[in-house]
Amino acid sequence: MADNSFSDGVPSDALEAAKNASNTEKLTDQVMQNPQVLAALQERLDNVSHTPSSYIETLPKAVKRRINALKQLQVKCAHIEAKFYEEVHDLERKYAALYQPLFDKRREFITGDVEPTDAESEWHSENEEEDKLAGDVKSKAVIAEKEVATAEEPNPKGIPEFWFTIFRNVDMLSELVQEYDEPILKHLQDIKVKFSDPGQPMSFVLEFHFEPNDYFTNSVLTKTYKMKSEPDKADPFSFEGPEIVDCDGCVIDWKKGKNVTVKTIKKKQKHKGRGTVRTITKQVPNDSFFNFFSPLKASGDGESLDEDSEFTLASDFEIGHFFRERIVPRAVLYFTGEAIEDDDNFEEGEEGEEEELEGDEEGEDEDDAEINPKKEPSQPSECKQQ
Repeated sequence: MADNSFSDGVPSDALEAAKNASNTEKLTDQVMQNPQVLAALQERLDNVSHTPSSYIETLPKAVKRRINALKQLQVKCAHIEAKFYEEVHDLERKYAALYQPLFDKRREFITGDVEPTDAESEWHSENEEEDKLAGDVKSKAVIAEKEVATAEEPNPKGIPEFWFTIFRNVDMLSELVQEYDEPILKHLQDIKVKFSDPGQPMSFVLEFHFEPNDYFTNSVLTKTYKMKSEPDKADPFSFEGPEIVDCDGCVIDWKKGKNVTVKTIKKKQKHKGRGTVRTITKQVPNDSFFNFFSPLKASGDGESLDEDSEFTLASDFEIGHFFRERIVPRAVLYFTGEAIEDDDNFEEGEEGEEEELEGDEEGEDEDDAEINPKKEPSQPSECKQQ
């Protein structure tokens, strides 16, 4: 009898394998729909110490397939979120124009170009009532003395050393300032934030406006921060909003002998043949705040930065963000120290909240609203971008 190993041209082994696979799939579906089997599986998983990834590995292929579908949805959500932040950037640009007249007036008061009116100078402090009572008690006894003191009290122009005082008050900035930087920073008259134009890649520019001085000829020093608001193709789930990815400084036109970012050192050299010694001078980098305008470049050629360079670049990005989000929009509060006290109190409150949450898991988090930086349309003479 002939061997009937083929049926209609299909090997019988292949038919048998296909039939077994179909039966296995049906059996698997029936098992996974059985509540008792699912409960037993869940109990087994609960009794085994595992990481999230190891748990996922234990799931049936059908469940893993659905998880992959969820990840596809999550990537689409990330792209929508990126568009949201792009529109937020557009809104920041729009409202910057509304804030700018107030910032222009702030500069005029600081520089002394304009004197505020009595109405503009009126401010009700928290201790106003106590101050009033104390003043009423002493007023009659010191009227004559007060008049003399007022006549002798100095009346400097504007608010002297306004921005320099902010640099001293803020630890993040004071750490960058050397003693020889201080006389230069006393000439700083304003700091502004400008957002990228519509249709341009997302970025912002910090402008440092200086009055004429003995150190450099630039009237404006600039620092440009380039941003990205799109999920990384290799790791889309890490997206948490726009991030600074690079920055450009500018060339400072130092006057002769005034460059504080370098120092001259003397070095002795001995001739190998004759044995004579000569002294040479050379310039080497010097610590200074003004190195802020000569930043490291983020690696764009696929080569990774060393650990120290990565830390320096991350610190630079943090400082730029702090100028934009805090210093520029709330300058007067950093001058008086009130914003610094608020920041300290918030940090302490956070720590205290964490301690309470150990015993009460229903504690609530508080959102910290921040004021957005503003944009300035005018274009004074600027330093050349690096």
